[in-house]
Amino acid sequence: MTPLPAARALDQYFLEARSKLLDLAAILDRVGRGSGPEAAAADPRAARIRQALEALLSADPGKAERVQQIFSLAYDPAWARPQPRF
Repeated sequence: MTPLPAARALDQYFLEARSKLLDLAAILDRVGRGSGPEAAAADPRAARIRQALEALLSADPGKAERVQQIFSLAYDPAWARPQPRF
């Protein structure tokens, strides 16, 4: 599959990206305005959000994969295998 030319991809996805960025900005504003912002800033989830934002600002390819890895647990070979439900 041939990727879209960059200008066309920007034309096609700009409004969607803008909307999602505004949603994220509003969420971060709510967290910042809440009581106890120091606790929220120290929360590991906030650190992951900051890492993800840094990954998005990188010029490197593979941003979606990198963000997914930031929010995923590392593989543990000791995990129990799922059991059938029936």
